Amino acid sequence: MNKNPIKLGKLVRRTIFYLFIVTLAVSIILPVFFLVSLSFLSTRESYSFPLPLLPSLKTEYSLTHSDRGYLLSVYDKFDKEYQTVLDTAELEKMSVYMKNQIGTPYSIPKIEERIAELENGGKDTIFFSVRKNLLLNYTTFFQITRDAVPALLRSLQIAGLTILISLSIGSMAGYAFARYVFAGRDVLKFSVLFVRMFPGVAIALHMAIILANMGFYDKPIGLALVYSVGSIALTVWITASVFMGIPESLEEAAQVFGATKWQTFLRVTFPLALPGLAAAAMYTFLGAWTETVSAILLTQFNPTFSVVVYQSLLGAVGNVNLTAAGGLVLAIPSLIFTFFIRKYIQQMWGGMTI
Repeated sequence: MNKNPIKLGKLVRRTIFYLFIVTLAVSIILPVFFLVSLSFLSTRESYSFPLPLLPSLKTEYSLTHSDRGYLLSVYDKFDKEYQTVLDTAELEKMSVYMKNQIGTPYSIPKIEERIAELENGGKDTIFFSVRKNLLLNYTTFFQITRDAVPALLRSLQIAGLTILISLSIGSMAGYAFARYVFAGRDVLKFSVLFVRMFPGVAIALHMAIILANMGFYDKPIGLALVYSVGSIALTVWITASVFMGIPESLEEAAQVFGATKWQTFLRVTFPLALPGLAAAAMYTFLGAWTETVSAILLTQFNPTFSVVVYQSLLGAVGNVNLTAAGGLVLAIPSLIFTFFIRKYIQQMWGGMTI
């Protein structure tokens, strides 16, 4: 009699826990799935209702005569009927529409073959299918967006410089907080976080004037310096905690055997602190790679890749499928960087390998 309420309580808690896990997983997976799917949709699909969950692999067409020339129709899977999309006698216009709006590149000679089949076959309407180019949005994004490839390389350079500056200054400050006792240490350590309490745009507005006077405005080093302001504070706290977790007796033992302080740091302390440094590098990279607001204010002719993706949505083209493709490209370097340092991150979380 007494065990039933206990079992019921455990069952309720377990059910709530699993519901929470499922809800968390769905809330993470669904936006990623939507972004990936949208990046492969054609322009016509991305603005259709209801929005397809998956991109089509091929498109069914019909071609018939009209007063203007030829009537091109596309089969709609939702309405289950052919819908007219173009009425023209210009074959080039038909080819461009099939490529840009439907995502099915089709050359003018192939269209001429279909027209010849319509004219010589004695049919009122012919039906044909064309395989879709799933990577068309990605190639189109780099073709029509301004400065896409240089911006991608520029963002990698900025992220690398930000990591270098943040780890160089932040790790040394973290080591000093962990190993040395001095007046005001705790207050100074806490005050380092003050800079992260201000929005990035508030710092960027003032830094624009400072960077212009220094000659760093609209340059990678200028953005790296601005991004480092917030990243150094986080790096200090992460590395200070890591260095405090490394026994000081190991360094003293190394010095007893004749190692200098610099040799002790490089051969003993630094290898043990690598997981913490990797974690700090990951947060620094993600912050510098995806930051957009400050980059808009501090760049004019040399934008970062995140700014290019942002401008592609607001620009003259404004196709959400192209922006989704650019957004997915923006996420790939973050995934690659995290993949290469995953071993050190796992060690910091208590494991050794993945």
